[in-house]
Amino acid sequence: MKSFILLILGIIAVVLVVGGVAAVHVMHEAGIEDINADTVKTIIDKVFNIHSSESSVSSSGSDSSSDSGNVVDIVKEEVKQNYQNGEGSYKEVTYEDGGFRQYDTETGELIGSSYDSDQSKLPSME
Repeated sequence: MKSFILLILGIIAVVLVVGGVAAVHVMHEAGIEDINADTVKTIIDKVFNIHSSESSVSSSGSDSSSDSGNVVDIVKEEVKQNYQNGEGSYKEVTYEDGGFRQYDTETGELIGSSYDSDQSKLPSME
């Protein structure tokens, strides 16, 4: 009976250590140094917004401003095929407010956006 209890305690200890290492890794990836309510929200968002590594590009961790002038967090970055042009690909960045921007993967030039403030920066369709 004593060995069974020690085995259970050992398993619990291993689970706690592995969980602690995973938490430290997630915090490091999120760039977190101080713990507060925003930190917990950031960690939860990172954990629940894991995307396929096949179609997504890692987030630069930077924020972007929307047309209202507020700083908006990047939710997802994906490289997608440009079927309209017949070849090539573009990077689509989706923001917390639901907006998006599309960039040419070769030149980095802005080629599409849902923000009104970006419309004058887009290439001419003529």
